[in-house]
Order: sequence, then structure tokens, then C-alpha cells
Amino acid sequence: MRRSRTMTIAAVSVAAISVLATACTGQTESGANDDPNAKTTINFWHGWSAPSEVKAVQDTVDRFEKAHPNITVKVIGNINDDKLNQALRAGGSKGPDVVSSFTTANVGKFCSSGAFADLGPFIEKSGLDLEKTFPKVLLDYTQFEGKRCALPLLADAYGLYYNKDAFEKAGITAPPKTMSELASVAKKLTVEKGDTYEQLGFMPTFHGYETVADHYLSSWDHTYFDEDGKSNIAKDPAFAEMFTYQKKLVEELGGYEKLERYRGTFGDEWGAKHPFHTGQVAMQLDGEWRLGMATDAKVPFEIGVAPMPVADDEADSYGKGFLSGTIMGIAPSSEKQNAAWELVRFMTSDTEAVVGFANGIRNVPSTFAALNSPGLEFDPRFKTFLDIAQHPKSNTPDGAVNGSAYQQTLQDFGFQYEKGAVKDLQAGLEKTAAQIDTDIAKAK
Repeated sequence: MRRSRTMTIAAVSVAAISVLATACTGQTESGANDDPNAKTTINFWHGWSAPSEVKAVQDTVDRFEKAHPNITVKVIGNINDDKLNQALRAGGSKGPDVVSSFTTANVGKFCSSGAFADLGPFIEKSGLDLEKTFPKVLLDYTQFEGKRCALPLLADAYGLYYNKDAFEKAGITAPPKTMSELASVAKKLTVEKGDTYEQLGFMPTFHGYETVADHYLSSWDHTYFDEDGKSNIAKDPAFAEMFTYQKKLVEELGGYEKLERYRGTFGDEWGAKHPFHTGQVAMQLDGEWRLGMATDAKVPFEIGVAPMPVADDEADSYGKGFLSGTIMGIAPSSEKQNAAWELVRFMTSDTEAVVGFANGIRNVPSTFAALNSPGLEFDPRFKTFLDIAQHPKSNTPDGAVNGSAYQQTLQDFGFQYEKGAVKDLQAGLEKTAAQIDTDIAKAK
């Protein structure tokens, strides 16, 4: 699964979807008059591109066509948000009927703008019980302000990977469970070598792989917006606590400049030379996909997996984590929305389909039944992510009418604060909150 969580991708998506929203707002949803039992062909556009991923998608579609012999699905892969935008603007019979996106952060924009069709009528007619089918966080990130325009299709759960050999050598017997323990363990695992490192316990900078602000914040109980929809980041103490913790950890592990020089030696995040694979870092915040990638890279050490540590005063919430995933919906311009709904419902809620797809993609299943299915073919360590996905305090960023723009604004502040360009944390958070509120007001 392409990770929608990286802020660079999210920023590009915001720009693309802003155009899409302009094109789709107010579009009439008149395509729900087709007979789903009639012989028809629908178009499904998705973003997967790796051969194994494309095969997993096609295998799921094959299952659907066997169960619905009257519906043929034409599958088009490797569709990014730019291509999706253009297709939804153009409409027509060659455009998509069913769409998927890796950008959960943009659901607020998808729903409020009409870029994705309202699924409420389809769900009500089908009798699908959402609360009994999907974990709460997944339901939260597929709707906005009461309008449901998407359903979850597989999930990403984030945890802590650690090098068991490095732990044993350092005399560490268990993974850290609190953020203070994470800092202590990271320092014990760090082996300096002149002005660089032989081994770094944990890469704490916001430019590091997956160590972005919203992923850190999942370890704290936090609220992005208040009851009036205004940014809460300067009022909720969790934000100041997180930024203070992260900056202190940066300083304790060698300082911003030294860490950034070391980061420049890392291999590609999605390649075999990822710094966790090579032993350059001993602990890594990452999603469930890393386990399979590290195994494929044949790392020369034993891999441990655990939930991400939590804030010291929230130890009872240990086991939670950051969640995101793929979303699936219906194009509002489609003239075959009832047939399209049959595919959406099948791929997102049919247990056998979800389990098979999760096995093929190596992502976390998105339904309760699939999460607990004996049909899952995963490494035993993968259970950590299945548990995180079902933890009642696992979380994801709130939706907004301008998608992930507010997250990027907060991340940009983090870049400035960690390197010392911003001296006054509270003043910086207040300025950032004001910018977030201004941007959202303009988007409305």
C-alpha cells in the first residue's frame, strides 16, 4: 500500500483535490437509477502498481465477478490523485464508477465538496451495520461532519520495530512502553563514531522516515479542533508536550545538524537499504508493511515488533497507535452507482474478500470479522498491528474541509521548531493555530 501518511504526498494531494473539489461541488448524483442485477460493466480505478499488489486487486475482483456474474469490472491501476481528479472532472462512460484513494486525510474534502458520492442511501438500503463491521477509527476517517462518502478498504497501523540483537547487546530486555523509556533506550542504543554514528537508537527528527508530527501525536491523548471547529493546538497541552519531548530527544541524541547529516546517509525508505534494514537505526516507527519489507530484505538480525510507546501519564493506554488506510467510494458522475455500490460493499465488508486482499497486499484487514479470521496468513508478529487496529484509543487526525492542509501547516511548524528557528513554543503554536483557522475559513 502506498502510504498516504507521508506529508510530501499529502501536500501534493491537497493541491490536486482542491481542483477536484471545485469541479465536483454541487454535482447532481443522478446515477443511482441503474439495475444492479442487469448485465453491465463498471470501471474501478485504484492506486496500486507493484505486480503483487495488482494481482491481489485482480484476485479480489475475480471473486466479486464470480459472486456477481452480471457485473464485469474493468480495473485500471496506478491512478494517483491527479489522474483521479482529471477523470472525475471529465466524467463520461470511460471515467471511473468506483474509486479508491490512499489519502485518508482528504476525506473531509471528498465528502464536503461532493467529490465522492454520498454512500448513506446505499448503506441504509443494504442494511450494512457499520458499527458492527468496522473499528471506530476507520469509520471516523471515512466520513466528515455526518456525511459518509467512503468506506475503509484495508488499514495501516503504526508501531515500533526494534533490533532484538542490538537490544540484547545493550542489555535491554523489553521494548519501551512510555515515551521517557523510549528516550532512555534510544540513548543506550546510540553508538557515536566521531561526528557521526555507528548506530543510532532512534531517528527523532521530523524529516526522518515516518517520524512526522501526527504520528508522534498518536502517543498522546490530543484533540486537533475544539467544539467550535477552531484549531486546538495552542490550547491542548498535548501538542506542547509532544514538541517539547521531540526537540529534547533531538538534542539528547546529538543535535539537529548531526542527526540530519546522518540521515543523509540513509537508503530509500521503500528499498532494501532502509536504515532499519541496514542496522543504522535500532528502532523505527513504521507501519505494518515494514515487517514484510524487512523480511524480504533478509536483515541479519531478529526483528521485534511492539506498539509505539505512549505519554508517561497515559501508560494505561499502551497498545494504541496511529491508523490510516485506503478508502473506497463511488464517482458522483457514474451512471451505474447501484452496480458500483455492489463492488464497494463486497470489497470492504465481505470477510473472505477482505482477508484475501489483506493477505495479498500485506496490510491490516479493515473489518472486525477479517481481523479475527483464521484465514489470515501473517507472520505471528503481525498480530501486534491487528491489536493496534482494534485498540479503543488508537487514533487518526481529524478531517477538515481542506483535507490534510492543516497537518502540513503543523508539520512545517515542527520543522522550524526542531532546528531552533522558532524560540517561543507557545507563541509559535498560537501563530500556527491562527494560520490553520484562516486556511479552513478560506476553504469553506
